This record gives sequence, C-alpha cells and structure tokens, in this order.
Amino acid sequence: MACIPPVSSEEAPAASQRLLERLEHQLGRVSNSLRTMANSPAALEGYLGLSNCLDKGSLPPHTGRRIALAIAEFNGCDYSLSSNVYMARKFARLGDCEITANRNGSSNDPKAEAAVRFAVAVARERGHISRQQFDALIAAGYDHAQAVEIVHHVALASLVDYLNQVAGTDIDFPVVRTRKTPGSGEHVPVA
Repeated sequence: MACIPPVSSEEAPAASQRLLERLEHQLGRVSNSLRTMANSPAALEGYLGLSNCLDKGSLPPHTGRRIALAIAEFNGCDYSLSSNVYMARKFARLGDCEITANRNGSSNDPKAEAAVRFAVAVARERGHISRQQFDALIAAGYDHAQAVEIVHHVALASLVDYLNQVAGTDIDFPVVRTRKTPGSGEHVPVA
C-alpha cells in the first residue's frame, strides 16, 4: 500500500487537476507516479516543465531514456525501472540487449555508451566526477550543453526514483525488478 497515494483528477488539488486532464488527453492514461506527484501541483508542474525542456535538448534521440534506465537500476527503484523498460520498448524502440546494457550502465551504441557511463558516474560520485570522466564524455563527441543536459537527466530520473521509493508507488506497468546483491545493496549486472 502506497504511503503517498496517487490522486485521481477529481481528488487532486485544483492546479493539478488541469495538468492531469491534459496528460490524460495526450497520453490516454496517467501513471501512478504522475498521479502521486499530483498531490503537489508545484512538484507535478516542475517535473513536467523540466521533462518537456529536456525533450527539446540537443542530446541524441533516446539518450534520456537510456540514462533513466541506468539510474533506475542504480537507485534500485522497481517502479521507475518498470516504467522505463516499458517506455523504452514501446516508444524508443530499444531492444532487450540495449535495455540490459543500459541497466548495466553502458550501451551497445558507442556514442550512447559514453553518455550512460558518464550519467552513472555522476550518480555514483554525487557529481564529484574526475576530469578524466568529463574528458571521456567530450572525447566521445558531446559538448558542454549536452554534458549539462546529461546531469539534468540524472537529476530528473533520481527525483522520480526517490519519490516513488518514498511514496511506495504501486507499479502500474509490467513489473521489472532491479538486481541487487542480497543484503549488500550492491547491484549485480543484468544478464
């Protein structure tokens, strides 16, 4: 049972109601995660604003989804991993091999590999990356604007992961569990 329950369009604060109605019109349905965010109109609007802005960024297509997969696995968030695997397959058309690579903090695409590895380093090091890690991203063909966008994708993915973990959001996608070494909190590679 969720600690912070998702709200329906009718139950949500007035400012969230119009956002939920717009999302439902655009998407056909609204996820439990977004309905949980809707408890706070400011949080929902902030998430949607940053997400929409990043969608207009200069990163190659589907890089944000790859990062979200890696960060959901890194953060151990089953809800976010389930939703991102679903969206990666349905909308980004990523195959199972690529999804597995992303969950393991890498990619089968050489350019995406650099972005995903950098994103995981940012999360693991909490932003305290080495100059060598940054230079590897630039050497792979990314520019400073794209480095900033990658950091924002890490922050956005982590924000959603943390909310879903705190809230205990019920998974409303086909369930995919993160992989961890039992008792240690350490992730094991996905087969």
